[in-house]
Amino acid sequence: MLIKMIESGVVASFNIKDLGIATLVVSIIGLLIGLFLGLAAKKLEVPVDETEAKVRELLPGANCGGCGYAGCDACAKAIAIGEAGANVCPVASSDIHAEIAEVMGSSIEASEKMVAYVNCSGTCDKAKTNSTYYGPKDCKLAAGIGGNGSKACSYGCMGFGSCVKVCAFDAIHVIDGIAVVDKEKCTACTMCVAECPINIIEIIPDKARTQVACSSFDKGKDVKTVCSIGCIGCKLCVKACEYDAIHVVDNLAKIDYSKCVNCGACVKVCPVKVIMEQPLKQPAEQSA
Repeated sequence: MLIKMIESGVVASFNIKDLGIATLVVSIIGLLIGLFLGLAAKKLEVPVDETEAKVRELLPGANCGGCGYAGCDACAKAIAIGEAGANVCPVASSDIHAEIAEVMGSSIEASEKMVAYVNCSGTCDKAKTNSTYYGPKDCKLAAGIGGNGSKACSYGCMGFGSCVKVCAFDAIHVIDGIAVVDKEKCTACTMCVAECPINIIEIIPDKARTQVACSSFDKGKDVKTVCSIGCIGCKLCVKACEYDAIHVVDNLAKIDYSKCVNCGACVKVCPVKVIMEQPLKQPAEQSA
């Protein structure tokens, strides 16, 4: 009987019919799922802020956190909603700041360039050692172990270069035992400031030519026992300054950069030469 049905083509026609129905059912289900997903996507779609997108496109993408936000995406959002200024990104150039301001329909004032500065001059020939350090070459880990590496001064730069590792701009290097900032490359992103476990890196105006290269709060005689160039808190700099721009606080001279005019009077009277005057960078055509 089955053979006769096969021969007559009944089974074949029956299978083709079933296949057609199955294909139709699957197609309808697929269409319904597609429609459902399309409606769901439209319903749950997060509106794109075009202003935020344009600002994000202009930001350099360093994601350094120097603006105070968790990366460039967060920075762009903050600018777009008016929470942050158009020039909040320390990495972007003034031209980029101007473009962002244009997108925001605002204007910006020229911002003062800031740079990082390491308040220590305790190079290998000046800072004394009181031990041989065998631990990990990392400032934070060394600080956690206790002490200050092998240096006798507990306020001085350890020279292990944790700040170097976090700098995305190759703007800081360890030279002769202490970290030194390349002001031309520095964007004042503050990553090195946050990384330093003994807080000897600060952000200062780029135009500041006078710095106190020390962070020790010890008394003069104690400073001299561990470093030949540390601040002894003698206050001669205070007396020499006509602009009330330098004061000794907790045995350490500190400069008020809002008052300092880079006259160099404090540099001349400092007996240990820990107050240093940085020369202005000469134009390329003059420095050759």
